[in-house]
Amino acid sequence: MLKILRINTRTREYRFEEPGQYAGLGGRALTSRVVLTEVPATCHPLSAQNKLIVAGGVLAGSTAANSGRSSVGAKSPLTGGIKESNVGGQFAHKLPRLGLQAIIFEDKPEADAPFVTVVVKKDSVEFQDAAPLLGLGTYAAHELVKASFGEKVVSAMVGPAGEQCLMAATIQFSDPDGRPSRSAGRGGMGAVLGSKRVKAIVLDPEAKDAVVMADPEKFKVARKRWVDILMNHPVTSQGLPTYGTAILVNIINEAGALPTKNFRSGRFEGAAKISGEAMTETIKARKGQYKHGCHTGCVIQCSQVYNDKNGEFLTTGFEYETIWGFGANILVDDLDDIALMDRTCDEAGMDTIEMANTIAMAMEAGLVPWGDSKGAIGLLKKVGTSDPLGRILGNGTVFTAQAFGVDRVPVVKRQALPAYDPRVVKGVGVTYSTTPMGADHTAGYAVCQNVLKVGGDVPSHGKAGQVEVSKNLQVATAAVDSLGLCLFVAFAVLDTPDALSVVADMVAAATGKPCSVDDIVNIGVNCLKDELAFNAAAGFTSKDDQLPDFFKNEPLPPHNLTWDFTAEEMQAAKV
Repeated sequence: MLKILRINTRTREYRFEEPGQYAGLGGRALTSRVVLTEVPATCHPLSAQNKLIVAGGVLAGSTAANSGRSSVGAKSPLTGGIKESNVGGQFAHKLPRLGLQAIIFEDKPEADAPFVTVVVKKDSVEFQDAAPLLGLGTYAAHELVKASFGEKVVSAMVGPAGEQCLMAATIQFSDPDGRPSRSAGRGGMGAVLGSKRVKAIVLDPEAKDAVVMADPEKFKVARKRWVDILMNHPVTSQGLPTYGTAILVNIINEAGALPTKNFRSGRFEGAAKISGEAMTETIKARKGQYKHGCHTGCVIQCSQVYNDKNGEFLTTGFEYETIWGFGANILVDDLDDIALMDRTCDEAGMDTIEMANTIAMAMEAGLVPWGDSKGAIGLLKKVGTSDPLGRILGNGTVFTAQAFGVDRVPVVKRQALPAYDPRVVKGVGVTYSTTPMGADHTAGYAVCQNVLKVGGDVPSHGKAGQVEVSKNLQVATAAVDSLGLCLFVAFAVLDTPDALSVVADMVAAATGKPCSVDDIVNIGVNCLKDELAFNAAAGFTSKDDQLPDFFKNEPLPPHNLTWDFTAEEMQAAKV
């Protein structure tokens, strides 16, 4: 049985322990249960009482396609509530090869304590001086880690933003190419790790134990069918591998739901220049990769490697949300500049969704003009430096808006909205409002039914069916995150009658315990109940489950719709 590793970051003591009450849990279900059980809901997120948990899913280390996602959980410095940040990379594959279900970072050193690199081995932990890594961008820091531990080393680290405990700080995980490009982005998880004076986590490259399935034959059969399901759905086998998530730019723009100039319009004139189609053509011309996996075992391959005009590597994992946020949201249509903003965020360790909305606040305040991509790049480069403006910006959208007197602030629970205007895609608006995570499209991706017509057809402009579809998707997503599966498998699962039973078969074969479709659903339900319980104890009420007033008061062109749900109606979306 896999164990849990607890690390006291103040005393530098550690212990490997049996999972106990956390047995059978993985991913988000595990991180959220630990936070609910062990973290005082009213504690300061950067205090010694908060804990940071990194866990692989139930299927971590298996050969199930797209099962390599990790969950990072804590009380969020950004939202003040519970948080799970989901991330790709190699970490979840490596963790069970060390015999580990999760790592829990506890306590907190003194403010002047040195930063450390935590090296996790099969039966021991080493604390190495991280001084050579401090202040470096994550790419340069990871090169030093590779020089010490080898090219294939698996790591997770904070950038300069995390060192400064800024609320938009990420934890950057290494990808299959040895780049720290995969972000546990939302909610300021990098600030929590930085507060514990941990610069990097390194998993022992020598740990290569195979993860044994309880019933190898049954798992093999289920796994084969699982790959068939993913490879025979048009979204997961054609759309995403060819154009990445940026395939959505033209689709959402045409739907009139692409937030433009800080959510003032649903269409952007420059959309075609920053679309998935334009991105793929650019990548091909510069000999990059338009099909790329964020972790070993990914068959969808929706990531990419984007080169600059000279054919040199610039960024990877160039996602729709980032392209929208540094594109339409701030009126920029230069794909190369948007790619540089993405890379800048990865280097400093910053959430691109939060920082894109933060730059919009800076433009609202007149720090740089709308559409000034070079000015935006300059602002982003201040984060993680000694410049006080960088400190303001690095603390996110609400903090920046408050600093400069901006009143048009697109957040829920202090977390910035992603790339779908909720006045037009109302199902995702319900998710933004009611998920325990703060505004988060991935928590219940109703774009499927509202726009893409995957898994059903719920017309996006009306109220009918939106609460139900969001609630069901929030349950499903919590289960997917807990199993360690990629969210994008949902496209195929929603349209394939036997998909959930195949997932249940894989879980049963991997664990040796019976698992039904109902059991999978209950994983999601129980996870959400844990998260809602924590937030209630932290002081959240129904008043926190609503969008800012300007969504109610301002019709969005071209459809001229408003957000017309009440806070009371939103409570029906809770489990």
